[in-house]
Amino acid sequence: MMKKIFIASVLFFLFLTPQFEALAQSQSTPAQDTQLPNVFDMTDFPQWARDMRRFDIIAFGSFPFSMFFVTFITDMVRWQNANGMNFNDMRYAPWPLKSAGAVEMTAEEYKRTILLAAGFSVVLALTDFVIVKIRQNNARRRVESRPSGSFSIERGPYENGVQAEDGGDSDSVNIDDNGEVDESAAADGAFE
Repeated sequence: MMKKIFIASVLFFLFLTPQFEALAQSQSTPAQDTQLPNVFDMTDFPQWARDMRRFDIIAFGSFPFSMFFVTFITDMVRWQNANGMNFNDMRYAPWPLKSAGAVEMTAEEYKRTILLAAGFSVVLALTDFVIVKIRQNNARRRVESRPSGSFSIERGPYENGVQAEDGGDSDSVNIDDNGEVDESAAADGAFE
């Protein structure tokens, strides 16, 4: 009975999806029509909010992968502790090798696995945060060390319609008041 109710509700919402889409499209304003669809601009947000967003994306995005690896390692440890990784008894073997009568993890092992995976994801996000902050501080110091009156030309990932060889992470070029390239920029490796 529950299965029929579930299937009926899924079909009901599937048939109504085109009507919801048409209703949403008809309620757009003229200002929304001039903007590109699905464009999200984060330039108005403070730096701490952008850093927090990046942290969240990396932490939650890496969780499934860390959960897979931690579960695999936990199963390997259980298999080693149970029978010394004996291939004749595959009840404790990890996922690809599990047999039909496999011994499942206990609730305590599941909790430990989830906590380890979450901790691993947070460590990855913190590592990324530290790397990004170091790069931002180095860029800030490089800008502050320039003589006053010099211009900075930032090169993007695409130069002349072709993607740069270094992926767009190239340094900026310093130009002094006379329109000449600053020698300190060339020494820093901005020119190759």
